[in-house]
Amino acid sequence: MLNFLKQCLAAFCIGAILLLLTTVAEAQSLNAAGDDGLVRVRSAYSVDETVARMRQDIAAKGITFFQEVDQAKLAAGAGIALPPSTLIVFGNPPLGAQFLTANPYSGLDWPVRVLVLQEADGSVWVAWTDFAWIARRHHIGDRQQQFAMATSVVESITSTVRAK
Repeated sequence: MLNFLKQCLAAFCIGAILLLLTTVAEAQSLNAAGDDGLVRVRSAYSVDETVARMRQDIAAKGITFFQEVDQAKLAAGAGIALPPSTLIVFGNPPLGAQFLTANPYSGLDWPVRVLVLQEADGSVWVAWTDFAWIARRHHIGDRQQQFAMATSVVESITSTVRAK
């Protein structure tokens, strides 16, 4: 019970800060999602350094880190060469549960998944699914503030690695 209350308090504090960040992020229109809902930002670091910096920021924000999947390592185990590619999964259960209560099938997109990958030219990119796109996909129209908060969280986390 105490841990739940701590998570709720942390979510509230983070939410207040992130609502401010949402306004700034929307004003700057830093990331435009395509028709496929994919948002990409270029990282200034290697895949490993990008993942490490993002994990550090996730921990500093008190966000639950669920998993890191080294897709290149898994591919190598299957005898397939794949450039560096790591999927990280994280979230805030009190926030994510609000999407699931709106539409349980939104669990296909929660918790948050962010892909860090290196392209053939050596550039490193961070990608995720746009939350407004997720809302449309799952016909969730009554959680705009929560989707804005999720956007702000990912914007904030990826800002720690964004190439200038």
